[in-house]
Amino acid sequence: MTSAIGRPSSMYVAADNDRATSAKPSLVVRDYLRGHIPQIICGAILILMAANMISLNSKKSITNDEMVHIPAGYHYLKGGDFRQNPEHPPLIKMWAALPLLALNPTPSSFERPAGFDYGRFSIESAVTFWKTNKVRFETIVFVARLPMVLLTLMLGVAIYFLGSELFGVRAAVLGVAMFSLEPTVLAHGRIVHTDTAAALGYFLFFFALYRFLKLQSFRRAVWLGLSIGFALLTKFSMIILVAVFFLVLGYTLWRVWPSPERRLELLRQFATAVLCGLLLINAFYYFQHSALGRPEVKWIIHNYPVQGQRVHSAAQFLSIPFPTYYVFGFLAVASHNDIGHSTSLLGRYGNRGWWYYFPVAFALKTTIPFLLLSIVSVLWALKRGITEYDRRLLLLVLPVLLYMAIAMTSSLNIGVRHVLPVFPFLFLLGGALLDRLFSFNARAAVTVFVLLLGWMFVDAVRAYPHYMVYSSPLLGNTAGWQVLSDSNVEWGEDVGELARYLSQRGEKEILGALSAGWATLELYGVRMIDFAPREPGLADRPYVALGASHLNGSTNPGDLKDENGYQLSESERHNYFSKYRSMTPEVVFGKSIYLYRIRE
Repeated sequence: MTSAIGRPSSMYVAADNDRATSAKPSLVVRDYLRGHIPQIICGAILILMAANMISLNSKKSITNDEMVHIPAGYHYLKGGDFRQNPEHPPLIKMWAALPLLALNPTPSSFERPAGFDYGRFSIESAVTFWKTNKVRFETIVFVARLPMVLLTLMLGVAIYFLGSELFGVRAAVLGVAMFSLEPTVLAHGRIVHTDTAAALGYFLFFFALYRFLKLQSFRRAVWLGLSIGFALLTKFSMIILVAVFFLVLGYTLWRVWPSPERRLELLRQFATAVLCGLLLINAFYYFQHSALGRPEVKWIIHNYPVQGQRVHSAAQFLSIPFPTYYVFGFLAVASHNDIGHSTSLLGRYGNRGWWYYFPVAFALKTTIPFLLLSIVSVLWALKRGITEYDRRLLLLVLPVLLYMAIAMTSSLNIGVRHVLPVFPFLFLLGGALLDRLFSFNARAAVTVFVLLLGWMFVDAVRAYPHYMVYSSPLLGNTAGWQVLSDSNVEWGEDVGELARYLSQRGEKEILGALSAGWATLELYGVRMIDFAPREPGLADRPYVALGASHLNGSTNPGDLKDENGYQLSESERHNYFSKYRSMTPEVVFGKSIYLYRIRE
């Protein structure tokens, strides 16, 4: 309908405007969603991943190291006592303990006797904490794990952002999808430990380094310094980033050396980064630079018998720029690595490990599609990175090679979790390779993508909820504990299920040798009688519970004796429970704890 001069009636014009106005919000939302489809997909993947990990937290009991980490983090926040568990930096333990401030559990009242070294003090203090808060034990563990799930999601977000910046959103989403399905990530991304946090710190450092070298500025220097400070606060193995930092400093100085102004500006930027990193490390130790306690000094003299006094003097000097117990924690880890740790690989035993341990453990603890894609993508990235000097690929492949090379020199061969820092780079390399395939043959790329991701999804579903002890199908019918040990096959997370099974049958005591069994079973109302060494009267009990790592033999105590009191040989120690290896257990809990009935 028009007016006399041919224009639309004002009534209809108003109606059309109203309809247009009402349609605008929906159009805006629709356009926004269309423009952010990759981010929405990534967010949905990470939400599902978080739901998966949270569901695990309600099914799996506390792990061996969490028994110490959670109380230590809480005591750091409440009292600033960094003498507990110093061999791991405090940041992640404090992060996990933050929600405990709302629960307000009772702190440990354990007083440290003069003769207790840091290890015994940490354990006794932790046991006291859990006994004091026994009623809310499971609630405390569940709540403390929630920040760890959030931290893992942060790593997923970081993978997306770096991947989209380097290769585009398709490669980034593919990387995040693989990240959300790999059993090792799902197992360790939800517990209070430093391995996933170290992976985040390692990844963020190279992300910040890439952005700084791309455009050098004081703002990016600050982020670089904070990233290295964060990494050094997650795990002492991140000390290798200090070497990387100064190597990059030398290289960039060499490039700008002819220009005095540019050289001075660069030195100021790197000094800013160093200052920011030091401030962050000191802040999380509450700027404590007091002298070491007498037990710590005694420990240094004992564990560094040749140069104990010099090491103590060096520790005092380093305690000027660094917090005192940060320096001591580094010395504790260095000593542990020097001494070694009892371990097993492919039927062999030793305390010093093997150079090929981590490559083998990686092959046996990852899904086949991820393993194959990792090998192919690393070779592809090396070839293309070197021949075409593709900096994007070098940024991803060099950190993998560096960390694996350092790990292969380590004497602490106790779990694939120690090489978690290489995983994010491998996810992105795999995503980049698949994305490259799309540009050549989209149909073939879709086929490969569906096959690999579908395979990983099926493996993740089949492994649920036992991600911690996941072993590759490459092992066939061989049990994981026959080729690996320690946290690869058992870490105490099925102790709760064992306790519930025993309680339903009226059993209040159990003969056992279990990871975390030294304290966790009692929190569930079942007393564990240590089966290694054997105690008098053991034949009166109907059950024996053995952890997979104890069946393996590598984690059996080193001071075991026979019935006549003679020290067992290493071979005898490894085979202490050999007769049970051929027995059929009544029940196997989570593929990590074997329960045997030894009498009716």
